[in-house]
Amino acid sequence: MTLTKADIVANVYAKGMLTKAEASQSVEASLALIKNALASGEEVLVSGFGKWSVRHKAERRGRNPQSGQPLILPPRKVVTFRPSRVLKAKVQVKDQDQAAPAAQPQEKESSAGEPASKPSVIRKGYF
Repeated sequence: MTLTKADIVANVYAKGMLTKAEASQSVEASLALIKNALASGEEVLVSGFGKWSVRHKAERRGRNPQSGQPLILPPRKVVTFRPSRVLKAKVQVKDQDQAAPAAQPQEKESSAGEPASKPSVIRKGYF
């Protein structure tokens, strides 16, 4: 499912601190600040989330996919996003939570209520 701007406004409104109009204005103002900063070539850093920056791509050779004719693509600017370590870790935890229930075996408990220890394995010729 895709999170839209309307979903973000609804979630801000659901927190109960702003009216729906105020929530919409605050989301719009935040996005406008990010857009204006990127348009002027600045980097945007949101701690714990990530960093947007503008990269300059040089002129390069390409080809028209319909005709196959070679052409020169002009230089351009692109917006890049680098997630923070916090965001990367949160995404990894979500992925592991979905895969973990089927993959992790349950630990058995001993009669004393403590987890059972794993049997030690002694390989031949080790001692």
